[in-house]
Amino acid sequence: MYPAVMMWDMSTLLAMFVLGLAASTFGAIVGLGGGVIIVPALLLLGPTLLGMKIDTAMAVGVSLGTLVCTSFTSTLTFVKEGKADLRSALFFAISSGPMSMVGASLTALFDPDAFRRLFGYFMLSMVVLLLLRSRIKPYQGKWRYVRAYTDADGTQQEYGFNALPALLIGGLVGLIAGLLGIGGGVLLIPAMLLLFRFPPHIASATSMAVIFVSALFGSGMHIIRGEWDWLLVLALAPGALLGGWLGARISRRIGSVLLIRIMCGALLLFALRIILT
Repeated sequence: MYPAVMMWDMSTLLAMFVLGLAASTFGAIVGLGGGVIIVPALLLLGPTLLGMKIDTAMAVGVSLGTLVCTSFTSTLTFVKEGKADLRSALFFAISSGPMSMVGASLTALFDPDAFRRLFGYFMLSMVVLLLLRSRIKPYQGKWRYVRAYTDADGTQQEYGFNALPALLIGGLVGLIAGLLGIGGGVLLIPAMLLLFRFPPHIASATSMAVIFVSALFGSGMHIIRGEWDWLLVLALAPGALLGGWLGARISRRIGSVLLIRIMCGALLLFALRIILT
């Protein structure tokens, strides 16, 4: 279905490395994974940058393969820094992994133009939700599973969840990840912040751990369906591996308010780009 061999010059390989690095660095900083950059970049720049038109299913499959690299190095870094809550991530990942396979199997059913609009409007809705975050009262109920986090100032914050809501949200996150190739962090992080009261840095770090599982399952389904290109994934992988580590390192130097602003600005920019193209 796709060219088995593509002859790229050094400038093209460098561009792919930079794309993987930029997308993954940003994705690891805010916990989105980087698919919000990689998918539209492949759809929009494929003909000019790579000399081939990339359809939506292939773009999503390649993005998920790249996200495996990004989330792997970023999660390892976050775990070493004590920011990734792996026990919480497990509850979301139990359902996100299988549902990402379901989403991946549905990608090819979407009309390309409809897919782009859906992708753009979905990101816009997440921007609005995050911008209104300060005016939305977080859920004040009690959870069965409670966690505590002490920030750099010594202030202890409590957050938590119940199993059923976590599994339901994890399933929806996985469905979106497999369908759109964006990791699912654009939904998971707002849920963590508003519903479960995760501290922003813990939310972004834990999100990357969930994205690793979703991307792994989702990319596997795209490989089975033939919606995959090893050359594209391998070209993006070095930048993604480095970007995942770099983004996790940069994240610890950014305040929570700035972290949310960066996320909103980037989502808005790419949402408008896709909708208006």
